[in-house]
Amino acid sequence: MTNIPSVDFVGKVAFVTGAGSGIGRAAAVAFARAGAAVTAVDINQEGLQGTAVEIEGFGGRVLPRRCDVTKASDVKSALDLTIETFGRLDAAFNNAGIEQPGAMIADISEDLWDRVINVNLKSVFLCMKYEIEIMLRNGGGAIVNTSSGAGVLAIRQQSAYCASKFGVTAMSKAAALEYADRDIRVNAICPGIIDTPMIARYTGNTEEGRARIIKQEPVGRMGRPEEIAGTVLWLCSDAGGFVTGHAMVVDGGQTAGI
Repeated sequence: MTNIPSVDFVGKVAFVTGAGSGIGRAAAVAFARAGAAVTAVDINQEGLQGTAVEIEGFGGRVLPRRCDVTKASDVKSALDLTIETFGRLDAAFNNAGIEQPGAMIADISEDLWDRVINVNLKSVFLCMKYEIEIMLRNGGGAIVNTSSGAGVLAIRQQSAYCASKFGVTAMSKAAALEYADRDIRVNAICPGIIDTPMIARYTGNTEEGRARIIKQEPVGRMGRPEEIAGTVLWLCSDAGGFVTGHAMVVDGGQTAGI
């Protein structure tokens, strides 16, 4: 009887961006609890330290690193330090991202467009560029990129955000095809409405705002960051070893009707 592959990261190393809060923090903590040494990066130093304290609190190994993921030099430096500290890279979760204030496309400034595209899309390109170089030397690895329900379904007044997230979905699929025969798997995860600081900002952090957005979820609640983290770990683990080039929607049924 064939053994079922496990979600086990003992002896492995994970790299997580946007690790200072929300989904990124939940994923960094989950990787560490599963046995991985984790490089946790974020531009928010205070949030990053909070993640590091949580991981160290249960004896996990973590390397916190402030990083602007829109800058190639910052990304490369963080990954170089990962190899210097832990010696390898097995899994990467490229999760850093920002929201877009609601606006019709004709009303979006060029500066806002550039910022959303740079943080949400260019950063994923830069991370994969340097992660894949390392994984090719290591003999393989797994990458998950954070797209969104807005990476499979267009949303009014979110054209910059949708463009960035559809881009992440497409880029993940293309990279998966390019490196499938080199034992590097690349997938995207497409969360629905998850209870994070980003959603709090989007809803104005009011009960009325939360209620309005929860109405979009067939399950009647927001998702939890830990639910996305669990899916990310599965995609990066041996249990997900035959999955590549997939955009996995985890959204409480929000896009089930498309």
